[in-house]
Amino acid sequence: MPIDRNPSELTSTRWRTFTAAPHRMMFLPGAFQAVLVMLFWFAELLGRTGLWASPPLVISANGAHVFLMLFGVFPYFIFGFLFTVYPRWMGGPVMAASRYVAVFVFLVTGMVLFYAGLFISHFLVALSLVLQLMGWGVALYSLFIVFRQAPKRGPHERLLNLALAAGMLGIACFLAGIVSQAPLAFLLAREIGLWLFMMPVVFLVAHRMIPFFSQSVLINYIMVRPAWGPPLMVACAIGHAAFEIADLSAWRFLVDAPLAIAALHLSWVWQFRRSFHARLLAMLHIAFLWLGIAMALYAVQSLALLVTGTDYLGRAPLHALGIGFFTGMVVAMASRVTLGHSGRALEANDLTWRVLFGVNIAAVLRIVAEFLPGTVGGILNALAAAAWLLSFLLWGRLYAPMYLRPRIDRQPG
Repeated sequence: MPIDRNPSELTSTRWRTFTAAPHRMMFLPGAFQAVLVMLFWFAELLGRTGLWASPPLVISANGAHVFLMLFGVFPYFIFGFLFTVYPRWMGGPVMAASRYVAVFVFLVTGMVLFYAGLFISHFLVALSLVLQLMGWGVALYSLFIVFRQAPKRGPHERLLNLALAAGMLGIACFLAGIVSQAPLAFLLAREIGLWLFMMPVVFLVAHRMIPFFSQSVLINYIMVRPAWGPPLMVACAIGHAAFEIADLSAWRFLVDAPLAIAALHLSWVWQFRRSFHARLLAMLHIAFLWLGIAMALYAVQSLALLVTGTDYLGRAPLHALGIGFFTGMVVAMASRVTLGHSGRALEANDLTWRVLFGVNIAAVLRIVAEFLPGTVGGILNALAAAAWLLSFLLWGRLYAPMYLRPRIDRQPG
């Protein structure tokens, strides 16, 4: 006869499973956040259409949206991924479970307080940011220990360490803005978070992994990983942030155009068209193509400002970058890691493929919304948020349970 386990024993077993690998503890809250963050914004967008009255917040809804998109979703997936791959990439020690559990506790507790603080007080928002900074501190220290003790340290890891430190600086700037209400602090938080944290991290992971995965899947594939890619990207990203902070957007094309050309060149030499032989690989290539598109839009926007003094594109380039590139890459990479580390085949099923399609639809809708007036643009904006929500609800329904279940191949982790 089967033996019934008491609730405490069952909870203990699930906790051991959940804490067995860092990607489990980071990806699950990331999946929840991908839904909650956009649900918050979707409600705000509906309020702007007059369908309901949005509740008052202690900071601007736009400011909360910027923070949540930069620091409230992607870092969970980034830390879960890097906690997993740093030891593998460099032959370093595996991260102790106590460290990534601590990161989980600080980040999740901080985020719960952030949501509460939005409706209650600046103090709670500030306290939530302190907790999140503590989580980031543990995360960076833990990754640096792996890096310092590893025998095979490379340029990708060195730049990733700096980009993660920049992300922590971005949160500190946002905290300074909450305390001082200084617009410059919020501007620095946004530009640092976008261009010195998110852009380098996602690009570096793509630059390291897309050629490797392509070589492992495609026959007679010659791996191309040009050494000039990371330093060029870093220089262009720093330049973009500097032009924005200095209010010199009309000259931004000087760094946006080279990065656009480089990104489109990489999509070509990485053989974008051949990637469709395997859906999971194609997801990475599709996401990366958005980088070239986004930077081309940024360059056109800047040139138009220089020549005419008019901004014709608004936030279209930003959402091509944020939804198309960042979000698409997170969906592709998180799906791959989850499948591989749950003992499943590295194959994207129909639902996973549709999720990426939904993210791309969200990107297109949000870009088009920028060019349509008034109510129509607002409706498309809300539809873009709905497409994101539906996509991540489907993704979470498929992948979230895997983080609470043992590997199907009965291997540890």
